[in-house]
Amino acid sequence: MPKPLAEYRPRDWARLRPLFHAYKTWRYDRVTAWYVKRPQMAGDLDELGRRIAGARLLVTVAFNDAEILERQLLAVRRFVAGALHIVADNSRDDEAAQKIEALCGQLGTPYLRLPANPWGAKSPSRSHGLALNWIWRRLIRPAGPELFGFLDHDLVPVAPCDPFEPLSRQPVHGDKRWAGERWFLWAGYCFFRTAFLEGRDVDFGQDWFVGLDTGGGNWRSIYAQMEPSSLEERRIERVAIVPGAPISECYAERRGAWLHEVGFDRRPDLKVEKRTRFLALIDEALAGEPALA
Repeated sequence: MPKPLAEYRPRDWARLRPLFHAYKTWRYDRVTAWYVKRPQMAGDLDELGRRIAGARLLVTVAFNDAEILERQLLAVRRFVAGALHIVADNSRDDEAAQKIEALCGQLGTPYLRLPANPWGAKSPSRSHGLALNWIWRRLIRPAGPELFGFLDHDLVPVAPCDPFEPLSRQPVHGDKRWAGERWFLWAGYCFFRTAFLEGRDVDFGQDWFVGLDTGGGNWRSIYAQMEPSSLEERRIERVAIVPGAPISECYAERRGAWLHEVGFDRRPDLKVEKRTRFLALIDEALAGEPALA
């Protein structure tokens, strides 16, 4: 969405940026309107809708990685009580999607494969937001779970926790991200009372012209009307993950009772070793040993 007109400077007007932003917003909105009407590629949407009605729903958006998803599914089952956990697969790779679908079948986890995403690798954040909007409009809003939350697939609980518990005191919960004086909830861990969103213009996409990433499309309709200091926060800290590699070059995040692998590092050469160590930490937690004690 374009910025408020008062925030454009004379040089922005000289370069026609307000018009350019308005056109791009119109284009993004048309893509969203087209995409959310497309059918899922796999899974029974109607049956899943009946299952999630009135539930406490966790939705993981999977993307080309069955290995990390398996650990998350097992850990959520172990450490998060009373939640219905489903997978919405945004994978572009058919072989990866087949592995994810098979994994979900083995573990008894409800599975949907989302329509082929037009944004794909060229804009992963925009692809993610479009996936979330499909899930909201086609599944969550019509089915009506009591509470719901979105998870990234590389965010894994390592101790007992209840991510829905703060919703007994506040209508939304998650990790805040800021762009100047504006803020939004990180799309990898955000929770909502479904009833609170009724009648609101919900948009889990970006509001990039004011600097807000995936989920920031809800700034104007939801977050701008809220006092951010009123929302509970959990501690977030970077932790060393590969022995001998400084945190500035390679790290994971401890987010309360959850570990986040973090997909971007300055040392791509450590990617394999980092994944091996991250999976080992999850396995230790599943075996009853405290992760990163």
